[in-house]
Amino acid sequence: MSTMAQITANKTNAQKSTGPRTDDGKSRSSRNNFRHGFTGAFSVLPGENQSEFDQLLESLNAEHQPTTPTESLLVEGLAQHYWLKQRALRLLNACDQADEEQLSLYLRYQTTNDRAFHKALDQLLNLRAERRKAEVGFESQRRKQTEEARRQRGENRREERHRWALLLDEARVDGQRLQNLKLAPPNYPVAPSMESILAAERPA
Repeated sequence: MSTMAQITANKTNAQKSTGPRTDDGKSRSSRNNFRHGFTGAFSVLPGENQSEFDQLLESLNAEHQPTTPTESLLVEGLAQHYWLKQRALRLLNACDQADEEQLSLYLRYQTTNDRAFHKALDQLLNLRAERRKAEVGFESQRRKQTEEARRQRGENRREERHRWALLLDEARVDGQRLQNLKLAPPNYPVAPSMESILAAERPA
């Protein structure tokens, strides 16, 4: 636990350390994070080749062919993390082997960006796999709907043929009835014979 004297000394030292005061000092301080370009927004450093990075990004886009904004961001992340990894390796190889602090720093940046590269790649591949899975599911559902529609059309055709067959049978029955009526002798009343007339006139 800090003593009261240590706390007082820390406060005194903090008041003396107010950071850069001049404009030049403030400018240099604001660029500290960009000395090696591993923190903050990504940028190609003046000593590096912008066209090489552009070619790297173009080749990754050609390989993965992103079709959504998320996929485009992940591909861009691949290019940036690979670029930073290579930067760390160059600085690591050029570093004085006796400077353990710098060696450790560059090695950490190299490892961090290598992991970030593979993480972005895994995310991109998983995203692609999920999208393909959804497309396959949609295609399967569409095939199922198409097959159901085809089956329904076949069922409708069978019902239609059956209905026409019934109508044809009814027409045949009706035609046979008409034919039978035409062939039957006319049902006229029969005139009485002479014998029946005379018999009716005889007295009982």
